[in-house]
Order: sequence, then structure tokens, then C-alpha cells
Amino acid sequence: MHARDSQPQAGHSHAVPLDETHPARLTARLKWALAATLALVVAELLGGLSSHSIALITDGVHNLTDMPTMIISWLAARWALRPPTSEKTYGYRRAGILAAFTNALLLVLVAGFLIWESYERFRHPVPVRTGTMLLLGALALLVNGGITLALVRGRSDLNLRTVLIHNFGDALSNLGILAGALIIHWTHVEWIDPLVGLGIGLMVLWTTIGILRDSSHILLEGLPKQMQLEDVAAAILGVDPVQEVHDVHVWTLGTGHYVLSCHVCIPDMHIEESERLLQQINQRLADRFHIHHTTIQFERAGPRPPAGLYMPAPFDSTTHS
Repeated sequence: MHARDSQPQAGHSHAVPLDETHPARLTARLKWALAATLALVVAELLGGLSSHSIALITDGVHNLTDMPTMIISWLAARWALRPPTSEKTYGYRRAGILAAFTNALLLVLVAGFLIWESYERFRHPVPVRTGTMLLLGALALLVNGGITLALVRGRSDLNLRTVLIHNFGDALSNLGILAGALIIHWTHVEWIDPLVGLGIGLMVLWTTIGILRDSSHILLEGLPKQMQLEDVAAAILGVDPVQEVHDVHVWTLGTGHYVLSCHVCIPDMHIEESERLLQQINQRLADRFHIHHTTIQFERAGPRPPAGLYMPAPFDSTTHS
């Protein structure tokens, strides 16, 4: 069994700029977003109750659900900083994915609540104070727009993308509240308010589906979406003298961290030659697919065993040139 992890090793300490998805950056931004959202929730709920606006109350409840979402994301980003242990040998890179999945489930419940409340307000309309709607709608747009801009650079991280998409949806819903308030002020049509609330609920549901699908795919050890298993196998077969690849598995630990394990059939060769071959395979996988952690088992090339289950079926050099 040969294993290789080409990630940088610890060395002399020196200042290294952190990238936009580094957990330390994420935790700082999420703390700021959490404080701003809390202040906005209080303002919207009080304003919605005083102005009788279901759109403001709905948006306030929607923003209230951002709180556990951000707290979970913040905790996950902090956990991701922890090193591997004897029990958690891969570390806590999956914490962010698990947080995204949990948040998506919460948002589905929130969307159902918002849609139901808007339906009830259709049945029992209430006069709305548009001045308060306009003031708080503008404040909410400023807060949610600011959070969206602060988080957009880290959108490649699925955990952060959950918060980003949610706040971008909040900003769009704030535009809807402003437009609804103006229409109600000019036309006195009260059902515009629950219509805006319904639109917010449906938008929350729509934006959640993609996150739920992506996070569950990763938790089920699915192949990274930007990869094709045939391409990975072909890259390995392209290293001479590899003759066959089977039991190929590629999965995601966390955002941008991919892992591969496979069996590679090669002719008889000296141990030093096999080590050089392993280095060539790892280099190709890192260059083409950004796979930096591999477990590759070399096997002697020869007739395939009469029985045995391969998932997927073996790739060999006669079909991949």
C-alpha cells in the first residue's frame, strides 16, 4: 500500500497571506454578519408588529433563521482549524459540509412556515403601514447587501455559500418589500403584502434545494462534480507502464480537498522504480484534478482473477490510449 499526501508540512513560522476560504477569515466575517443580522431581526420584528406587515414579519423570521445558520457555519469554520487526531484522522474538514446540510434542512422548514403564514394573511388581510415597511426594508437591504458583499469572495466554500445565498436571497426579498410598500402606498391593494411574503418563502425554498443536493452528494462520498471518473483513470493509465486501474474512488473531504484510492496494475519492477512511478501518478493527479491525498495500491499485472467485484469496472490500457 502506498499513500501520499502532498500538502505542505510544518516548518519555520512565517507570515503567509490567508486565502478567502481559510477558516480564520470565515470565522471573522461570520461573527460580523451574526451581529448585524441580530440587530436587523429585532428591528424588523418590532417594525412588522407595529406596521401590521406580514412581509416585514416574514422577512424578520427569515432573518431570525439566519442566526442558527450562521452559528452552525461559524462553529464549523472554527472546527475546520483543528488538526487531525488519532480518532479524527482526516481532521474536521467535513464540519463545513455537515453544517451546510443541517442549515439546508432548517431552511426547508422555514420556507414552509413562511409560505403558510403568507397564505393565512391572504385569507385574513390586515391594513399595512407602508412608511415603516419602506424604512425597515431599506435598512434590511443595506445590512443583507453588505453581508453578501463581505462573503462573496469565499463562495467556493459550500459552508459559506449557504450563508451567502441565504443573505443574497434576503437582499432580493428586501427589494420586494420596498416595491410592495410603494405599490400598496399608491394603490391601497393590501394583498400585495402577503404576495411578497409568499415570494420570499418560495425563494428560500428554491435556493435551499441546490445546497441540500450538493452537501448530501459530498456526505455520501460522491465523485466531485467537476470530475469524470473515466478522465481520472485515463490520467493514471497515461503514466507508462501502468496497464490497468480498478477500484477507483474519489471523494471530497471539504471544499477543495479531494481524496483518491485505487489499485494500479504494473509489471514487475524494482522498488525504486515503483516509487518513481508513484510520484509521477501523484503529480499528474495533483496537476490535472487538484487531488493531493492519494492511497494507491500497486498490483502485479497479469490475468484477472476468475471472480471478484470491481466498482467501477477496471480501466485498462487497451481501451484507454
